[in-house]
Amino acid sequence: MRLAEFIRRNMENILAEWESFAATLLPAASSMTSLALRDHAKEILEAVATDLGTSQTSEEQAEKSKGRAPKILNAPQTAAETHAVLRARSGFDINQLAAEYRALRASVLRLWMAAPENDGDIEDIIRFNEAIDQAIVESISFFSTQVNQARDLFLGMLGHDMRSPLNTVLLTARHLAALNAGEQVSAAAARLIRSGASMKALLDDLLDFNRTQLGVGINIGPAQHDLAVLFADELEQLQGAHPDRRIELEVTEPSRGFWDGARLQQLLRNLVTNALKYGAKDTPVRVVVIGAGPEVTIEVRNNGEAIAASALKQIFDPLKRGISNDQDESGLGLGLYIVSEIARAHGGEVTARSREGETVFAVRLPRGTESGSGDHDRTIEARA
Repeated sequence: MRLAEFIRRNMENILAEWESFAATLLPAASSMTSLALRDHAKEILEAVATDLGTSQTSEEQAEKSKGRAPKILNAPQTAAETHAVLRARSGFDINQLAAEYRALRASVLRLWMAAPENDGDIEDIIRFNEAIDQAIVESISFFSTQVNQARDLFLGMLGHDMRSPLNTVLLTARHLAALNAGEQVSAAAARLIRSGASMKALLDDLLDFNRTQLGVGINIGPAQHDLAVLFADELEQLQGAHPDRRIELEVTEPSRGFWDGARLQQLLRNLVTNALKYGAKDTPVRVVVIGAGPEVTIEVRNNGEAIAASALKQIFDPLKRGISNDQDESGLGLGLYIVSEIARAHGGEVTARSREGETVFAVRLPRGTESGSGDHDRTIEARA
């Protein structure tokens, strides 16, 4: 008996073993019904049996072995893909999902080899393993997508919900600072304000990262701004938060253009904070704005140990952090990634170079035009 026919004739026995194994995958399976434990197993097996009975060329077999089996145009999700989505929503982890397929493979082959009427065709075994591997590829791909979407939605809701209590903390701290109720109260309020501002920056980066991961992108609302004014205001706040460090600003005229002012202040804040964290403490962080023609270039320079060439290649990737000279290790490794997305949303780019004890981040921005600074925010989608 060929394997495809064996699977169809012994479907119930195979499904019973699938269900029995799935019930051991705790804690997710502890409250699942028999129907839920068998979720799409029958359809997966039917698809495998159909595949076994379908002729294929050696080229098609080679492609399938690499996880590149052709998909039917405009077809709905496969049984394996739907199974993965439902398993993710039921609380299974990816190792448990893969374990189901390992157990299924072993069960089918063991039952078939034990059947007296089987012919043990080696080609059937090869084709069966290919079909199971294809189902695993489909399941893991959809499972990962489902998990990533759930994570991104959770992070977005978390960041959004944390903003209200954080704003209350900051408002209360500023109120205490304005009371002039003594040196101790003022000092405590200042610490609360600094810590709250740091938390707000982390939340802003988290929410922006979340938007890019969901494909929404960075919102910008361009209007006419002078970078000399924007940056002087932002650096004054940063200097107040880091009174023991020197931050210098040099602006070459003209420095006006059409940009999202708040976003460029966020860009500068992330770059300067990065320079303060990783640069030498006894040297200043320098911000240089060079206006030339239809573009401006913003450079943030700091002295200190040079960044390795291998690290520079991935420095704008999300969730990457270097080794800081600062005892304050707070940060998610998103600051430079957000910088690159803000620059990109403005039609610009950011680059980094590091040699001979100096590191320079350079942001090139087109000045934009009044016609491009409409009343509605513009969204630039994140990189795929």
